[in-house]
Amino acid sequence: MNDTSLSLLDRARRQEESQAWERLAALYTPLLTSWLHRLGVQDSDADDLTQEVLLVVLRELPQFEHNRRSGAFRRWLRMILAHRVRDFWKRRDRRPIAAGGSSFHEQLNQLTDDGSPASQLWDRQHDEHVMSQLMETLRPRFAPQTWQAFRMQVIEGRRADAVATELGLSLSSVYVAKSRVLNALRREAEGLIE
Repeated sequence: MNDTSLSLLDRARRQEESQAWERLAALYTPLLTSWLHRLGVQDSDADDLTQEVLLVVLRELPQFEHNRRSGAFRRWLRMILAHRVRDFWKRRDRRPIAAGGSSFHEQLNQLTDDGSPASQLWDRQHDEHVMSQLMETLRPRFAPQTWQAFRMQVIEGRRADAVATELGLSLSSVYVAKSRVLNALRREAEGLIE
């Protein structure tokens, strides 16, 4: 299989590809830190816990079985986060009061329950964060006009003929731009978001 067809997740699983792992870690660090703050972890501890979560991912990723299940990696990462936070508070023998009036224990239980509002929020924020970050990473790979044609069609929801007219491109060029960027996004995001 050609390396360019492998997703970021697949490349990171092959532990000899440190650049892919570094990209995966950079992609997830802000999301993990944000959720740790939501779970009552202070800044100084959040950095350490983020590293703990990423170390577990690095160690276990080669054995992770995605099996093309929708949301499998996202769920797996959420579970690692919840378990690391639970262990963190056990080691410190204290429980913070979770935001929103629910107890810390209830909030962690919700995070591990696939149907709960907390896990659904994680899923939504995960996908939005990953897509946003991947788009920023991929943007420099494309000519500005190609990116603009994609953005106008996909993000802004504008019709291809209107985009072609505004950008002074042929209709086929606008469709090709959209297709090229979407294909690159799909390749990078495969296994991370559905």
